[in-house]
Order: sequence, then structure tokens, then C-alpha cells
Amino acid sequence: MPDSREDKAAWYRRAAEASVFFLTGAGAETGAGGAARAATGVCAAAGLAAAQGESNESIAIDCFEIPAIDSPGISIRGLVIPPHVDLPPSWRAVPVRQGLSLLASGASGENEKTDRLLRAFHIAQWRRESRFCGSCGAKNTDSAGELSRLCPVCGRLEYPRISPAVITLITNDRGQVLLAHNKKFNNGVYSLIAGFNEAGENLEATVAREIREEVNIEVRDVRYIVSQPWPFPNSLMLGFSASHAGGEIKPDGVEIADARWWGREELPPLPGKGSVARHLIELWLSGAL
Repeated sequence: MPDSREDKAAWYRRAAEASVFFLTGAGAETGAGGAARAATGVCAAAGLAAAQGESNESIAIDCFEIPAIDSPGISIRGLVIPPHVDLPPSWRAVPVRQGLSLLASGASGENEKTDRLLRAFHIAQWRRESRFCGSCGAKNTDSAGELSRLCPVCGRLEYPRISPAVITLITNDRGQVLLAHNKKFNNGVYSLIAGFNEAGENLEATVAREIREEVNIEVRDVRYIVSQPWPFPNSLMLGFSASHAGGEIKPDGVEIADARWWGREELPPLPGKGSVARHLIELWLSGAL
């Protein structure tokens, strides 16, 4: 997690305010083509306003196109619409996390859509935060031929930031799992222990340190399981499993309000579907971990 309390507050605030837009009603029947036409209309309107003397900064609409990682030759069209701008007809805003849950509970093949949504949201945030050069302060431009920002004054290149973070499913000798309630979680949700990798630290050391800092126990048998891009705001979540090696659970009281061992028959509210935390927990529930 971010280091300072101010950083953490900003991190959660950005995640809470972010939304994704879906077609609804009659507009949904037109599928991706309808979405593309509506998005093109919004971008065209923003361009017209700029031509008439109103800056894009004041409108704060950003239109971009990036390649899809999973399918060469396929592009993802992104459109960032701020809260004060009216949505096109037949669109509605849904929090990004809710959108992920909707995709995760849908039909097979939705993983591709989930991956593209995560990629688009990550890049949208990066574009917002990389408008100006970090060295000289000049306004950046989009690089030709690659996904980066270029400063036209000093030549500095900036690429999308990716922050590695670990998340760990911890079990004990009784077959129970450790779940913790972070003070920022809503509705009594309990999840796994997670935290950002520090400079000069390997991932196994990050797992042990975060667990020690947040719940005061030691672990062994740290094993990598799975990863997931998680753009809240720019993480790559690396999922691990580990076994309790010693110590009594003691929440740090700063981030973690409560932590305890849970059996399969008595679980608290869990993270939403579509998250690596929920995936790891479901692997444990199935007996795979």
C-alpha cells in the first residue's frame, strides 16, 4: 500500500471515484459499434469546443487508442469523461470495481473483456497524471509508435507506471485461512494481506514483511500462485500462498482493524469477484490451496 497516510487517502479516493461506462437500454443493442459511435461523438464535440476557443483542459475529456495485449491488430478505444460532463444517451456510469464484478459473473470468455477494461483504466489514469514533464514541466505529447509520453522541450520519455504489490493467502495447521478487515473496506469485507514491494526487496521478502507489519505473525513456504493487473491506481498484484510459522495475530491498528483465522464453514463478507484476492480465496475453498 502507499507509504504515507495522505498517499493512502488519495489512493482510495481515486479508486472510489473512478467509473466505467456501459451502454444500456436501446443503445446496448448496437453493441460495440454503438459504443464507438457514441464515443466518437463525444470526442468530436470536445474537439469542436477546442477549435472554438475552449481548451481541452477545461472540458477534461481525453480520447485515446491503444493496442490490446491479448489480440495483435485489435485496438482499445478509451474515453475519459469527467463527472461534470453529461454522458451520451443510453450510457450510465458504474464504479470500476462493480464493472469488474459484473464481467467476472458473466458468461465464459469475459476474461478478455476484463483484461481490456483493466488495461484501459490503467492507461486512462496514467494519461491524466503524465500530462506534464516530470523534469522541466513542459506539456507532454503522445509518442509516435509506442505507448509513452514525450516532452518536446527536454526529450524526456515517460512510460506507464507499474507498481508491483504482493497479496498472500495464509493458512494454518488447522486448515483455516487468515482474513483481515482493512479500515478502508466497506460493508465489513475481509480480505488477504497485501502491500507494495519496496526498492531493493525481493517479492518473498515483501510477503514476509507486510504480514509481519500488519498482523504480527511469521510465515513459511511462500509460493507464487497467480498475478493480475490492478489499476487502483497502477498495481500489478502478485498472488502468493504461505503457511503460518509462528506468532499470534495482532492487527497493526493503522491499516488493519481486525484479523482472525476463518474456516470454510464460517466466512465473512469477501472481496468482489474479478479480484485476485477473491480468486485466491476460491482456490482455497476448492481445496486447490
